[in-house]
Amino acid sequence: MNNKVVIVNEKFCFPEETHLTVHKTSVFFPGDGFIVYDLHGEVLYRFDSYGPESTPKDELVLMDSSGKCLLTLLRKKPSLHQRWEGYIGEKAGHQEPIFSLCRSSIIRRSSLVVEVYGDPEEEYHIEGSFTHRCCKMMDNSSRDPVVEIKRKLDPSTNVMLGKDVFLLCLKPGFDSAFAMGLVLILDQIHGDDADDVAQEVGPTVEDPIPPS
Repeated sequence: MNNKVVIVNEKFCFPEETHLTVHKTSVFFPGDGFIVYDLHGEVLYRFDSYGPESTPKDELVLMDSSGKCLLTLLRKKPSLHQRWEGYIGEKAGHQEPIFSLCRSSIIRRSSLVVEVYGDPEEEYHIEGSFTHRCCKMMDNSSRDPVVEIKRKLDPSTNVMLGKDVFLLCLKPGFDSAFAMGLVLILDQIHGDDADDVAQEVGPTVEDPIPPS
């Protein structure tokens, strides 16, 4: 993919393929937030919920390292397809969403569809298992993967880390803030399901995981 995909801001698009480390935090409750680090260990994004992981959230806010709101994510109710919509910054008044995410059908094992509004409109499909930190988001027109979520290895011991620490792998030019916003929604959809089997969002993607 040679062209930039700017959804939130161009400054969140990296010129080379980039692997970010995502850490699910436990400040007040287990799994109550996320912190995202770049290759140098600097914080890029934050999400704080201050509530039990099992409690469904209808509004999510992705922040930068300083606490500035980058994306507001809202669950649409009622919705058999578990539809979410994303807005730039803090949603105000009749602001229109910039993208939506929903299941392609009401069957839990169906893939997830991401629609980006604009000129031109773009569509992506998410397949694999977010529960097992093994899924891809693919451009619907080219079928090329643009984002991957993978388990992470401890580089010092070569041991697989737990699922609370994983990699967000981005193709060159793809908006990393947008990708992390989708991760927050996937985490909520995961929390809505009853068991790990129901977390599958399409055929499981089993790729070798390189050390990082």
